[in-house]
Amino acid sequence: MRFTYFPGCTLQTSGYDYTLSFKYVAEALGIDLVEVRDWVCCGALSASATSNLLSVALPALNLSHAEQEGFDQMITPCPACFSRFKATNVELKKNSGLREKIHQVFDYKYHGKMRVYHPLEVFLEIGLETVQEKMRRKLSGLNIACYYGCLLTRPPEVCQFDQVEDPQSMDSIVHALGGQPVPWSFKTECCGNAMTLTRSDMVLKLSNDILREAKEAGANVIAVACPLCQANLDGRQRQIEEAYQIRYRIPVLYITQLMGLAFGASPKEIGLQKLLTSPQEVLGSIGLM
Repeated sequence: MRFTYFPGCTLQTSGYDYTLSFKYVAEALGIDLVEVRDWVCCGALSASATSNLLSVALPALNLSHAEQEGFDQMITPCPACFSRFKATNVELKKNSGLREKIHQVFDYKYHGKMRVYHPLEVFLEIGLETVQEKMRRKLSGLNIACYYGCLLTRPPEVCQFDQVEDPQSMDSIVHALGGQPVPWSFKTECCGNAMTLTRSDMVLKLSNDILREAKEAGANVIAVACPLCQANLDGRQRQIEEAYQIRYRIPVLYITQLMGLAFGASPKEIGLQKLLTSPQEVLGSIGLM
């Protein structure tokens, strides 16, 4: 399978462990990745707060670069980028005036042929049996709360990904690799990342709710597929514990890090050393570290 690959800003910086683990898993599964030529920030939440035109033009520029290179499939691990690319395709299809305005600036007319995927979609398309064939170590002993965040499945008419309120893609991968996905009701609750700078108190409250529900559901690991969610639940966990006088110490791993461990990767190969909440105790107890 060959895709053009859009890493996005976060996977080049604070979410680089997501990059490492995703590329490890992609290679193991035979997914050929070709980075988008001259890519720019997709605008995510900031552009849409500033200008609707800008919020569509930035993703459209990246899509047009990929299309010019002969691709019709793009994969992007960040749900914020995924959402913006999907929304841009929808808006350009229905709004000819906006499409013409953007084409006046570009030196290429985007034809709207790019289909955008999140890695979870591709893993399931390859098939759980193939994923299992790559397994060298089972995730037995891990009770995993699969946290999808608020962007990956919403709005459903745009993202067209999994079940909106009770997605199952990560759960099915965890189960196939011998882990135990725990049932819980906060799979798609917002962690508050968009308010990181303006309402840090609200971010702490929302992220604490997610950590508390995962703990009460019996999870000893949280799996994520979003670098923004990971930054809140892992990076702010000590701050949350101090604010709410509680102890969680739940490691928050990317689903690709868990897959990498199951496929036989070393901790360094998939960036486990970057986690602020150490997974050593949990993973060490079952021989995965």
